[in-house]
Amino acid sequence: MKKIFLQVLLLSVALVVQAEVKYVFYFIGDGMGDNQVLGAEMYRAALQGEPLGRVQTRMTTFPYSGHASTYSKSNGITDSAAAGTCLATGTKTKNGMLGLDADSARLTTIAEELKAQGWGIGIMTTVAIDHATPAAFYAHVPKRSQYYEIGEQLNESHFDFFGGAGFHYPEGKHDDKPVNLYRLAEQSGYTIAHGMEEMKSFQDSAISKLILVQKDDDQGAKHGDNLPYAIDRKTGDLTLAQIVSTAIPFLEARHERFFMMVEGGMIDYACHGDDAATAIGEVWDMNEALEVAYAFYEQHPQETLIIVTADHETGGMALGNSDYTLHLDMLQNQKCSAWIISDLFKQLFKDKKKPSWQDVLQIYREQLGFWDTVEITADEEKELKAVFKDARCGKAKDVKTMYKTIDKLGEAGIELLNRKAHVGWTTRAHSAHAVPIFAIGRGARVFEGWHDNSEIVPLMRKAIQDSPKMKVLPKKFIQKIN
Repeated sequence: MKKIFLQVLLLSVALVVQAEVKYVFYFIGDGMGDNQVLGAEMYRAALQGEPLGRVQTRMTTFPYSGHASTYSKSNGITDSAAAGTCLATGTKTKNGMLGLDADSARLTTIAEELKAQGWGIGIMTTVAIDHATPAAFYAHVPKRSQYYEIGEQLNESHFDFFGGAGFHYPEGKHDDKPVNLYRLAEQSGYTIAHGMEEMKSFQDSAISKLILVQKDDDQGAKHGDNLPYAIDRKTGDLTLAQIVSTAIPFLEARHERFFMMVEGGMIDYACHGDDAATAIGEVWDMNEALEVAYAFYEQHPQETLIIVTADHETGGMALGNSDYTLHLDMLQNQKCSAWIISDLFKQLFKDKKKPSWQDVLQIYREQLGFWDTVEITADEEKELKAVFKDARCGKAKDVKTMYKTIDKLGEAGIELLNRKAHVGWTTRAHSAHAVPIFAIGRGARVFEGWHDNSEIVPLMRKAIQDSPKMKVLPKKFIQKIN
């Protein structure tokens, strides 16, 4: 009887004792506020015939959640550089600065700190790998626009894995001699993989450091600035979920512990354009990458920590613009992003100089469902025709957003569809809205409640350091006692 009791006791200890944090996933939805998340969930529910419900993203199922304020050291409304620096270091800085404090002193990022301790480090995004948020984890420059200098510091970081669209401006000069950042990366020991097909062709065991980027399209056009929006994606386009799926086994095979920063960067791009359908698609696209990390967590629940947050909210997105109803299902009629619709109108005026209203109407029908599946009133048609008339006369001015200038006809169509879905926007820039925090795994409880973004890295460090340095008793030990 005593022997049986000892067996049960040892088995219980083996099941209860928890291992230390060995794997950290840090998801950042650039521009993702509460309403971007809730809007995405309610939209999915509306598509399933439940306009008063929501289909949860993985993040909102996490047991611990909270919010964070995002103001910077210089502004009540932060930019991505200052916010990224804070999320990477726990220190607020001035807008535009990366990896430096407000007095220009160099900061150490959580990625650099863990790298020095022997962790494997992966930095991945849907935008350029030298854009503000990913750069905040390895670069130290006074201006976020110093893309070439940032690219050089990426190579100097010796982080194990980078994934995303590529470099903004890979061509530069060093000592007055032309230098290509991709070639410089190869000289620093990185293998460059252009797309998943090329990635599959490499002998994985021979690669020590990897940069996975979007391949050029069939016409040779470069994709260094961003991966295509999910709504615009074509077969063969690189996805964030693919990048994460590649990074996990790559890092796990080379390191006992790893840290991954994963950015859904195109949420911000879409919200700068007040493009609800595209923004919602990007939230779900990041959710697909999160599902990959969550599947890994399920295999290592006592050793994994997943944190999801945002650097700031973009657009001042509002769910509701008139009465007490939402019609988010209207957004399903949009077939491509505002960027593509804008390009279609620009090409139309380039090809025909003086296109007809029927030419314009055709684009609206095909891309936004106007008149076919989306009822357009006489007054709404009058609004669109007024914009068309100005466009034909050269009076319609394009709409400048953060990352792309949108044709006025395209902008008018997107704005009308948003209005019919009852989605509103207060700005084409960032807002001071608090952003959500979701967490699961070892030490996740510390992220519950209200925080400032400067607290996230210290809390992450606490979760890692406070985890017990004990290991689960091996089965063979229990068998030996038996």
